Amino acid sequence: MIYLDNNATTPVDPAAVEAMLPFLREHFANASSGYAAAKPVRRAFDLARGQTAALLGCGEEEVIFTGGGSESDNAAIHSALHLLPNRRHIVTCSSEHDAVLRPCATLKKQGCEITRLAPRLDGSLDMESLAAAIRPGQTALVTLMWANNETGVTFPVQQAAALAENAGAFFHTDAVAAGGKVPIKLAGGAIHYLSLSGHKFHAPKGVGVLYVNKRVAFQPWLLGGGQENNRRAGTENIAGIVAVGAAAEAARGHLEGGHDKTAALRDFFESELQRRLYGVHINTGSAPRVPNTSSLRIEGTEAAAMMILLDRDGICVSAGSACHTGSNHISHVLAAMGLGRTEAVQSLRVSLSRFTTKAEIETALVSFVRAAEKVRSLLPPG
Repeated sequence: MIYLDNNATTPVDPAAVEAMLPFLREHFANASSGYAAAKPVRRAFDLARGQTAALLGCGEEEVIFTGGGSESDNAAIHSALHLLPNRRHIVTCSSEHDAVLRPCATLKKQGCEITRLAPRLDGSLDMESLAAAIRPGQTALVTLMWANNETGVTFPVQQAAALAENAGAFFHTDAVAAGGKVPIKLAGGAIHYLSLSGHKFHAPKGVGVLYVNKRVAFQPWLLGGGQENNRRAGTENIAGIVAVGAAAEAARGHLEGGHDKTAALRDFFESELQRRLYGVHINTGSAPRVPNTSSLRIEGTEAAAMMILLDRDGICVSAGSACHTGSNHISHVLAAMGLGRTEAVQSLRVSLSRFTTKAEIETALVSFVRAAEKVRSLLPPG
């Protein structure tokens, strides 16, 4: 298998597996317990928090562990609306993940006003439109992705956060598709809330991170026990959290060491595919992107047919977001960018990781060309 769908999930880093195993075996005590058996669990928990904070460039006290990116998104939105009850306006973008768009849709039914900005054709954000959409005294929250999970396009979130803060609004960014792929330095910035998901940077599924800026308040979404300093109830998933810490440390070392060749591999894949096959278009044009993601369309093909043929060759890719695989609807992200149905149906997402090799890309290119030629031979022209 050649796995090129790392925006759906990533293989768990062997270092993360090794780190978590003792906490699935002998160190099973509850971290909140007072006896000696709980002490190594607490130490590992604290270490993981420090490792995660180092990846984010923030203080350890600003890190909350959650059940995943979707929970972190919902918790941030809930907190902002609770803390600013007299403000009932949210600004977001039509290309956000459903973990943001669906809570916003629910809040709209409850009386909130939601402004959904449209991305440009290349997926980027018009900052003038954002500035015009924020209403001082009315906007409670601006929530924008750091990087889009389908296209990889990045938004200037630090600049957007400053606009929100100047208007007295909270700013949240879903950084699930950016964590571990680009440097993140939150200390001293205007970002108030940030979401991560462990399984998107080589940790297991079912564990996430919510950053809460120490300068702002936070209203918990999950209520119960006093875990996470009374900010997220529920007995902690220690094995998963330890794995997140190890994965964060590995990602930080990779980024800071300048060893990441993912962007070069991604660019090689795109240029070679365009050289070997006519009618290949990169949906994001010249927009800034995270280094691992390619959203492309191939004229005269259909993504569903391409995926079947590629899968037969052991090549794993997706048509848009994995969250929508099997749906008859086109990607809401591509639709928001202004792509027509035909263009969206032709579009594939290829997402690499730091473990992807050039040999795998070379093999995948052969399969892509063969699959495209086969699909074109079967589909009616035009």
